[in-house]
Amino acid sequence: MTILVAGATGNVGRPLVEQLLAAGHRVRALTRNPAKANLPAGAEVVAGNLAETASLSTAFSGISAAHLISFNGEDFSPLTNGPEIADLAKKAGVRKVTVLKGEVTKSPLEEAVEASGLEWTHLSPVEFMSNALEWAESVRTEGVVREAFAEARSAMVHEADIASVAATALTADGHEGQEYWITGPEALTPPEKVRTIGEVLGRDVRYIELTRDEIVEQWRQTGFSDEDIEFFLTMRTNPPQAGYTVLPTVEKVTGRPARTFAQWVQENAAAFGT
Repeated sequence: MTILVAGATGNVGRPLVEQLLAAGHRVRALTRNPAKANLPAGAEVVAGNLAETASLSTAFSGISAAHLISFNGEDFSPLTNGPEIADLAKKAGVRKVTVLKGEVTKSPLEEAVEASGLEWTHLSPVEFMSNALEWAESVRTEGVVREAFAEARSAMVHEADIASVAATALTADGHEGQEYWITGPEALTPPEKVRTIGEVLGRDVRYIELTRDEIVEQWRQTGFSDEDIEFFLTMRTNPPQAGYTVLPTVEKVTGRPARTFAQWVQENAAAFGT
């Protein structure tokens, strides 16, 4: 089969392309800028943007399954052209789709694929482990992480595990009509994450706790809007239970244990200045 991967250069799309190729599938990788994609040679890289329906006129041709994302990759706003995307996929003969969710609420794309008759699987990951890259510069230059809300736990997930769940749903039967909440194997607080980074790097990395006002000011200086900041505060002070509850989804769907944060740090050690 040939599988379309939208957002192919993203945190989930890239490992999904790699995993599907490794399993012997043909992959059409959809990206806004093919010249900068730097994807494996076996992928058919094509230009396109889910947010622009006109750019997808031939993207689904000859495709039997497709991985879609429910949000605009540029500003992370929900896609508004879900019905058009679902219609293109249906008319092209696509059978299976996975939809990577960006919000807890159901997006127009999810609603559209559910109504289309396509065999759909929704993917609902919690916090990405790659968010820890926000700390990379301070770890690299000072050996410290400055963060607030030391008691806030997160069952953050390795992006490659999200890709593995997507790959399984796209290539095997029995996953249609499911919404999979995807977590890592442990729920960690910021100090525990920092300790893990130090242990993996073999360096002393200190955690410096910021006050609520200090972290809000830091976010403002970074350029986040008031709406963004309100969301960040809610996720840290009153997070949904799903955000810190470890689930067996990865192993249940793929047959392999979820990757740990220590594994993720090892894979990304160069970013932290080893």
